[in-house]
Amino acid sequence: MVKNIRRIAYHHINQASFACQIMLMLIIMAITGKAVAQQTVALSQAIPVDHIVAVVNEEVITRTELNDVIQNTVRQLQKQGIQLPPLEVLGKQLLERLILTRAQLQRAKELGISVNDTELDKTIRNIAKENKLSMGEFYAVLEQDGMGLSQFRDEIRNEVLMARLKEREVNSRINVTEAEIDNFLRTQKTSSIGNDEYHVAHILIQILEQMDATQIEAKRQRAEAAMRKLQDGVEFAQVSAEFSDAPNAMQGGDLGWRPIMQMGPSFAEILVKMQRGQVTPIIQSPVGFHILKLLGRRPQETPVVIIKQTNARHILIKISELISEDDAHRMIMQIKDRIDKGANFAETAKAHSEDASGSSGGDLGWLSPGDTVPEFEQAMDALLPGQISSPIRTQFGWHLIQVVERRSQDVSDEQQRQVARKAIHGRKAEMVMQEWLQQLRDQAYVEYRAEDI
Repeated sequence: MVKNIRRIAYHHINQASFACQIMLMLIIMAITGKAVAQQTVALSQAIPVDHIVAVVNEEVITRTELNDVIQNTVRQLQKQGIQLPPLEVLGKQLLERLILTRAQLQRAKELGISVNDTELDKTIRNIAKENKLSMGEFYAVLEQDGMGLSQFRDEIRNEVLMARLKEREVNSRINVTEAEIDNFLRTQKTSSIGNDEYHVAHILIQILEQMDATQIEAKRQRAEAAMRKLQDGVEFAQVSAEFSDAPNAMQGGDLGWRPIMQMGPSFAEILVKMQRGQVTPIIQSPVGFHILKLLGRRPQETPVVIIKQTNARHILIKISELISEDDAHRMIMQIKDRIDKGANFAETAKAHSEDASGSSGGDLGWLSPGDTVPEFEQAMDALLPGQISSPIRTQFGWHLIQVVERRSQDVSDEQQRQVARKAIHGRKAEMVMQEWLQQLRDQAYVEYRAEDI
């Protein structure tokens, strides 16, 4: 069961799922207790506690917090069979991650982003479900790890807050135009790169916007040092843990399976020429120096997508301060009675419907699954062409629905455009995310209080 959980967790890490990333950490911690007990004790003895190691704006990070993160990361790396980098290096890497996490949570608070208990409960249930655990089994994992439910809830709440913050701050800066989609699809048809999916691991040596030429050169030398270790036969995951600035550095830099067109031209042109297990040379981009390892390749077929569409009309009576629930229901019943006695549905919609479609006889056009709210769609799907529904209540008010016609429609082209939009968005998001995190880090006041981490 544990192996399966790890596979699922890694899949969701690669899909930017914070929920399974946390679950993976818990599983690893829970099943490696005795195996790393001596290492943990040594760390506890070596790292003093209860004093400040850094200040982030007006909040502090204590030695105890850093110690906990180091211990958990050691467990994670050992479970994956990754040789530990020097503890001094690991400590500095993890302190920087704590600083960035603290800055994100502070920004979320400033923007009024919150997570209520109902949302938190739903997230935790989803974590258990995605890992094929009952809630009882899930709580057992927490208990085995010695983590209280309250502590776990706090950690998940923070992860949700940061995910929402990133969605708000990053997505608002990304625009994908129809022209970009057209160009993407044209390039995909004519390019020799193909349409395969690639499984890639990634090391990032980050460049900050305000760095001068000397600092950038130091980063280049760091990337070259990482490359020398790889050339000497050190495992990619170990080098990632020691050198990479990417968020998934402690997971071996694994990016998961991605369409090659989502990787960006500078990466894609190199990857398509590589064999499994090979490592790229150092690649420079605006956000830093990159080293990629090809873990696998598989064909990605473009499926034919056929869906059932419904051409429908409707009449809507809204509920308002002037029209009560009972009045609206009585009005829709009277309209239904007139139509049953022979009144034309379209003409009746023009006369009585309070929806914008009323002027066109209630015509909603061709509707695909998911285009309407569930109550409306369920009632519509139960009708044959020409039939009229009983009054249906939705969040918008009371409806009568008439199905005009049905068809099976090939939406493969639309599906391809959605895939293209997602690929372009993903490519832009990675760049924007790095820039935003850099900006957030640069704007934070950070004071280091400990010389040796």
